[in-house]
Amino acid sequence: MPHQHHDRFGNPKHFADYVRRLGEPARDEWQKPGQVIEALKLRRRHVVADVGAGTGYFSLRLAPHVRHVFASEVEQRLLGVLTEAIAAAGVSNVTPILAPPGDPLLPASACDLVLIVDTFHHFPDPPAYLRKLARSLRARGRIVNIDFHDHVDCGGHKTTREDFLRAAAEAGLRLIDEHRFLPRQYFLVLQPGERAAGGERGRAKKSRGGHGIG
Repeated sequence: MPHQHHDRFGNPKHFADYVRRLGEPARDEWQKPGQVIEALKLRRRHVVADVGAGTGYFSLRLAPHVRHVFASEVEQRLLGVLTEAIAAAGVSNVTPILAPPGDPLLPASACDLVLIVDTFHHFPDPPAYLRKLARSLRARGRIVNIDFHDHVDCGGHKTTREDFLRAAAEAGLRLIDEHRFLPRQYFLVLQPGERAAGGERGRAKKSRGGHGIG
């Protein structure tokens, strides 16, 4: 994605083009949403938050697999597109949330999973934001971050794996799993430290198989 002018939220100013790119079919080839959702190991009883939901690329795909989706977005125009998409799809279990930049406005202890995709660079105080996300988790809840590798040209708006893990550690989060099937992105699964001990870590290692965490 070439460098271009951005608004105060970090989104390109040419809004219609940006919306089109968020949902273009070519994205499916490298974003692999079906495989991502399968790797999340969701259950019908789960409540999920899609943070930085944008136009609902993942929110609408998550909805058939879970009890409820909170779709948190700071850009009102994007949330408007998402709201229209929810209505057009006839989906009743996605709640759009207009959030301020520093707070996803998720209910406390409500979520089994928080998903962040290509959005972490927008967070004004990453460790503080991650702590707020952690407070929205139920026991054994997870935070997943998917973002571009540092060698991918995405207009300079990305957070490297190393930078994200530093912020996560400062927020008291622990890496429990990592998936490596996305060609352009890393895919990290975390839990608050006190919930990632013992058996959870053991199960995470088993599920990774031959893939180590570097």
